[in-house]
Amino acid sequence: MLPHQIPHRAILTHYDVIGPDIRHLYYEIPDMQEFPFTVGQFVSLSEMVNGKKVTRAYSIASRPKKNTFELCINLVHDGVFTPHLFSMKPGDGIEMKGPHGMFVMKKPVRDTIYVATGTGIAPFLPMLQESLEQYTEQKFTLVFGVRYEDTLLYDDIFKQMAADHSNFKYIGTVTRPTPAWKGNGGRVQQYLFPEVGERKDFDIYICGLKEMVNDVRDKLLALGFDKKQVNFERYD
Repeated sequence: MLPHQIPHRAILTHYDVIGPDIRHLYYEIPDMQEFPFTVGQFVSLSEMVNGKKVTRAYSIASRPKKNTFELCINLVHDGVFTPHLFSMKPGDGIEMKGPHGMFVMKKPVRDTIYVATGTGIAPFLPMLQESLEQYTEQKFTLVFGVRYEDTLLYDDIFKQMAADHSNFKYIGTVTRPTPAWKGNGGRVQQYLFPEVGERKDFDIYICGLKEMVNDVRDKLLALGFDKKQVNFERYD
């Protein structure tokens, strides 16, 4: 059995509430000294729920650090699995396998645009932390869209990144803003394509619900982008 196929027990150490029904969860794997993975990969979590074993995949929202990983989870009230995750208390464990996935930065790294909606932002948080630390010549742009301003996850972190790194541009947008909202309004598409302009030399990474991902991917391919430049992960 390959290492990523071996089940481990991941222990919830603590969590942060980062939005309405949204948590950033911190896990530790006691039987491993190191949990190596590449930013952008995901883990599979499994548990017996109502007498059936249920498995779900979640993007890792952190960089490799010893035997730990972090997730960004949105509670689906009528869902099968996330209510169980939200019922867990620090010290509780869950079966984990991984890392899995090929949604990782291509090498050599070029100018890059990231497009996310909702908790699709999870893999881009560590991707950007790593990219901005390692690459100063390339330009990085994040276009992040949500419905409501109180779910614009990690907004302060991305704003600070933009203040600290002249090669990073952050665009957050809200489709259903309150009257108090002073930022961008509308869908990610209306902010992405002006950033693309006439250029065709970006690598583009898209993560979120499949309707947005499919729409953005199809429009980029229609503009003449090669399939290898358009990398995506869909959340159903």
